[in-house]
Amino acid sequence: MAYLLILGAIPSGLAGTATTANGLYCLRFFIGILGATFVPCQAWTTAFFDKNVVGTANALVGGWGNMGGGATFAIMTTLFQALTDRHHLTPHVAWRAAFAIVPVAILLFVALITFMFGQDHPAGTWKERHNLPATALALKQGHEIAFDSDEKLPDDIEKNEKDPEAAVTVRTVNEEDAELVKSTLDIAINERLTFKTTMMILISPLTWLPAMAYITTFGVELAIDSKMADVLFTLFNKKLPGFDQTRAGYYTAIFGLLNLVTRPLGGYIGDVLYRYTGTVGKKYWTLFCGFTTGVGLLAGGFYLQEHRVAGDSELSVIMGVFSVVAIFSEFGCGATFALVPHCNPYNNGVMSGIVGSFGNVGGVIFALVFRFQHQVGKAFWIMGVIAIAINVILIPIRVPKL
Repeated sequence: MAYLLILGAIPSGLAGTATTANGLYCLRFFIGILGATFVPCQAWTTAFFDKNVVGTANALVGGWGNMGGGATFAIMTTLFQALTDRHHLTPHVAWRAAFAIVPVAILLFVALITFMFGQDHPAGTWKERHNLPATALALKQGHEIAFDSDEKLPDDIEKNEKDPEAAVTVRTVNEEDAELVKSTLDIAINERLTFKTTMMILISPLTWLPAMAYITTFGVELAIDSKMADVLFTLFNKKLPGFDQTRAGYYTAIFGLLNLVTRPLGGYIGDVLYRYTGTVGKKYWTLFCGFTTGVGLLAGGFYLQEHRVAGDSELSVIMGVFSVVAIFSEFGCGATFALVPHCNPYNNGVMSGIVGSFGNVGGVIFALVFRFQHQVGKAFWIMGVIAIAINVILIPIRVPKL
């Protein structure tokens, strides 16, 4: 994660050097490296937290990440305004300076503290990850684990010295530890990704359940973050005095800043439901959030389509409706990554990567809706139809009990 932050800092700082649209597209492509930090982040917290609270943990760190998307609108537009108004830089220079002043410093600082304070695994270093009762319990249940040649193994595991990757034998297992095992998550240790395991992951419905659901939550959030400022500016620039691009950016930032509360709360609710209903509770909570997001998009889309023609759309109504959309899409983001640890738990990093990438796919899909449908009201309700349909289709997929 630290290396990704450092790599992403380079194109972020160079954004101000772009002199053509193609140059900016290229830099923006490489800035996308930073999005990949979400994967080790989610895999990391899943490894460190128990199944009863993993949803809250994943949602909290994910929510802070998404909150950065909203904070960016406020911080960067404020800095841009300060550089032009107080320091008398031209807009041409001010936005370039803003990219070097804020993102680079923050990214390098976070990379540094990650290097200094980050711990690989609850057992210590990565090579000691099997030095936990979970490995012995997994082996006792018949799960095969491949060990690296330099790994330190616990006292209750014996490795075949002639073939380091051969099956190992369990000497003893603490009965108290065995009694604590309630689900696969209790003993799941990340295994190597092979062609066989890759194909098993790809054909598993449990892979596509959270991945497709994430299209309708994080994908919607990305679309709102990217489009709403333009929508608000177009609607109210001439209607409301002083409603410029900066003001539109501040209003749009509200949706992202909600992540401070909403995404962690979505994961927390998933954990609470899990304690009473098992994994099925997390599943239906995830789908409910995506479905409700779709309903909100329908309502907002039809309102914009009807009132934009008449020119009597109200800022308060639009912000109210789309705040509900944002809240449930962000609830759903937290709920999804409360569910992910229960799906293919022996390949948690890959699962996090697949699901996270489908959120970005959702952002692309919904951006294309806006690209080919210029009437924003209709674009929003088309998004709503897609979100509702996907979540209804996912209902039959079964999940593990625990």
